[in-house]
Amino acid sequence: MHAPIKGIFVPNITPYHDDGSLNEAELRRIVSWLIDQGVSGIYPNGSMGEFIRLSFDERKEIIRIIADEVDGRIPILAGAAEPNTDLVLEMCHHCADLGCRAVSITGPYYFKPSQESIEAYFRDLAARSPIDIVIYNIPAFASEISLPVLTRLALECPRIIGTKDSSADMCRFLHVINSIKSQRPDFSVLVGWEELFIPAMMMGGDGGTLSTAGVAPEVIMKMYNDCVNGNWSQAKDFQYKLLELFQTMLTAANFPTGFRLGYEARGFTPGGVRFPNAPSEEKDLAAITSKISCLLSDCGFGDLATSCNIPDFHTQPTYSSATPAQPTAMTSSDVETIVQNAIKNLKA
Repeated sequence: MHAPIKGIFVPNITPYHDDGSLNEAELRRIVSWLIDQGVSGIYPNGSMGEFIRLSFDERKEIIRIIADEVDGRIPILAGAAEPNTDLVLEMCHHCADLGCRAVSITGPYYFKPSQESIEAYFRDLAARSPIDIVIYNIPAFASEISLPVLTRLALECPRIIGTKDSSADMCRFLHVINSIKSQRPDFSVLVGWEELFIPAMMMGGDGGTLSTAGVAPEVIMKMYNDCVNGNWSQAKDFQYKLLELFQTMLTAANFPTGFRLGYEARGFTPGGVRFPNAPSEEKDLAAITSKISCLLSDCGFGDLATSCNIPDFHTQPTYSSATPAQPTAMTSSDVETIVQNAIKNLKA
C-alpha cells in the first residue's frame, strides 16, 4: 500500500525554446533544482504548466521527461485533466507505466454536466484506472464536485485517494476534512490556494500544491515544516510575506507569466508563454520582474537585492537562500481569526 500524499507538491512551469518548442534541458534543470531544495513532490501538467495549451503528445512527453529526471527520488502527482474519458485513461496508463504516484483529475470542463453525471464519471475512472486518483476541485475552470459527491467517491472508491481543492473556500475545505477524514484518515486533502495554506494546515490539511513553491521552494518548505512541527507563529510570518509575492505573480499579464518571471528571477530561462501578451502588457514586464525580485529579497533572498530597482523598497535582513533564517514572531492573530470565522459560518 502506498503512503498518503502529503507535503508540498510543486506545479512546475513548462519551459520553452524561442520557437515555442519544449525546452527539455531547462525542464530537467528546474526539476532537479526543486528536488535539491527538498520539495515533497512534483506536479506536472497543471495550470502552472499550461497543460491546456499543449498537445496531448507534449503532455505525455513532459511526464516522461520528469519521471526520468526524478528517477524515483520523490513522488509525482501528474495532471491528467483530459477532455474525455478515453484520453484520461490513456494518460492514466502512461503515468502508471512511468511510475507516477497518482494522477490529478478535474471535473469535466467546457460542458457542465449534472452532479449525477460527475459522480458517474469519476466512478468509471476509478474502476478502470491503473493508478491512484486525486480529485481536483477547481470551480473557476471546471465542473465543481459537490461535497456529497466527493464524500461518496472518497468512501466508496479505494482508487480515489485524495482531493486537491482550489476553490479558495475555507468553509468547503473544513467540510471536506470533517466529512471524509473522520471516516477515512488516509484520504489526502491538499489545498491549492497559497493564501489559505496556513488555515488549511491548522485545520488538518495534508499539504498543498502551491505555485509559489516553484519560485521560492526554500520558504514554502520552511513554512510547511513549521506547520508540521506546530511552529505557527513562524509559519504565519512567512505566509504574510508571501501574500504580495503570490498576488503579484498571479495577476501579472496573462497567467502564468508572473510565475515564469519568478523562475527567471531565480536564474532559469522559462521562455515566453504560448498565449502572446499584448504590447501594453509586454512593456510592463520589466517593472513586474523588478518587483518580484524586490519581494523575493524581502523574503530573505539577499542575492536578488541587486535586481530590485524600486527605490526605498523595504527589505528584511537577508539570509542564505538555502537555509532561510527564522523570522521574528508576529503578534497578529489574523490567521486564527480567519479560522474561527470559518467555524462560525459552518455552525450558522
